[in-house]
Amino acid sequence: MKTTTQALLILACTAAVSSAYPFMAEPGAADHYLRQARSLHSSGAADVEVKRALGFDAGLQRVDVSGAHAFVAPGSGDRRGPCPGLNALANHGYLPHNGITTLAQAVEATNTVYGMGVDLATFLSAYATLIDGDPLSLTWSIGGEQSSLLSLTGLLKNPQGLSGSHNKYESDSSPTRGDSFTHGGDVDSLQLDMFQHLYGLQPGDSGGNYDLGVLTEQARWSIQKSRAENPNFFWGPFSGIIVSQAAFSFIPAFMSNHSAEHPEGILDQNVLKSFFAVSGTQGKLSYRKGYERIPDNWYRRPIGIDYTIPGYTVDNNLIQLQVPERLAVGGNMGSVNSFAGVDLSDLTGGVYNLQSLAQGNNAVCLAYTSLLTLTPDILKGTLVDVVGVVNNIVGQYITPQFASLNCPSVKYYNKDVFRQFPGARGAF
Repeated sequence: MKTTTQALLILACTAAVSSAYPFMAEPGAADHYLRQARSLHSSGAADVEVKRALGFDAGLQRVDVSGAHAFVAPGSGDRRGPCPGLNALANHGYLPHNGITTLAQAVEATNTVYGMGVDLATFLSAYATLIDGDPLSLTWSIGGEQSSLLSLTGLLKNPQGLSGSHNKYESDSSPTRGDSFTHGGDVDSLQLDMFQHLYGLQPGDSGGNYDLGVLTEQARWSIQKSRAENPNFFWGPFSGIIVSQAAFSFIPAFMSNHSAEHPEGILDQNVLKSFFAVSGTQGKLSYRKGYERIPDNWYRRPIGIDYTIPGYTVDNNLIQLQVPERLAVGGNMGSVNSFAGVDLSDLTGGVYNLQSLAQGNNAVCLAYTSLLTLTPDILKGTLVDVVGVVNNIVGQYITPQFASLNCPSVKYYNKDVFRQFPGARGAF
C-alpha cells in the first residue's frame, strides 16, 4: 500500500505541476520534477517507474575520453574560464583546445557530451557570441580575451570572453568561484573554501549524491556569503537570476553519472572532483587550475532526455522557491550586509514585480528581456554600426528559443535603476 501511494502521489504532483507549467509536457522537462519527487519518495513502485521512464543505453551514453578525446592539459595561450564543464570539453577536444569556439561547435559539443537541449545550448552559445564574443565570425572564448578581425582596425574593442563578462554573463554568487570584486577580480579560479563547503554537504570522501537539493543548499549558502562579505555584491536580472542559478542546476544536470541501476544519474564525490579539477580528501583538497576533466567510465544523460529551456525553468523555480533571496534583483550599497532591492515594476514599466517573478516562466522571460538591452563587448566605445549583425544573431539564434514561453512584451526597460549599486558595472 505504501509504495502504491507513493507512486500515485508522484503522478498527482506531476499532473499538478504540468497544469501550473504547461511546458512540463515537452520532451526532457518532466524528468527533473520526477527526480525531485524520487528524492522525496526514495523506494518502491515510484522508484521503479522513474527508472523505466528514463532508461539506460551504455553504448549510446558512454562518453569517449580516449584517442582524440583523451585529456590534454591546457598549454600556454589556451583559454580556460569560469565554467568547469566548458573547460573539460576543451581539455578533451570536444571544443577547440585553445578555448575559442564557434557558436555551432559549442552547441554540438554540449548537446553530444552533456545532453544539453539544442534550444538551451543554442541560446547560451549565441548569447556568448553576441555579448562577449565576435558576432562577425560567430566565435567566442570560454576564457579571456580573443582577437577580432574588426578589432585589428582599431575601430572596435577585442571581445573579452566569459572571463570578462561580469554582470552580463558571469555573475556573483557562484557555486565555487569568487565574486568579481573579490580575490583580485579573479573569476576563473575555483576557491577551495567554496568547493570544500559544497563537498562537505555529503558525508565522507566517496559516494554521496550532489543532486539539485544539495546544490540548492549551496545556492543558499553562496548568496548569503556574497551579501555578508562583498560590499559590491550585485544580483542582476539576467546574470544573477538566470546565469548564476544555472551554474547550480547545471552541476547535477550535466555532471551526474548514469547507469542501469541509476538511469536518473548520481553525482558522487569522485566525479565532482574530476569535473572541478580537485583532488584529495576533505581538509586536504587541492585544486589545479584549468585541469577539469571528464571522468573515465562516465555516462551522459539518457538519449532523448535532453536538458531544455523548459526543464531548466522548472529547476530554476525550484531553487528560487527554496531560496527566495535569489529572486531579489539588487545589490549591496558599498558595505557588507547592505543589500537593497530593485522595484521590478520600475525596471519593466509594471510588467513584472517580485511577487510574480516565481510564477511560471516569468523569471526566464525577465532575463530574456534584460539580455536584449546589453551591449556587445566589440561595440563598446565605438560608433561602428553593426546593428544588422547583432539583430541577425538575436533573430536567428536567441528569440526563437523563447517563442514557446509567450513572454509578455516589455516596452519600457529602465536600466538606470542599477546605477545606485557600486557593483553593477557592466549591467547597463
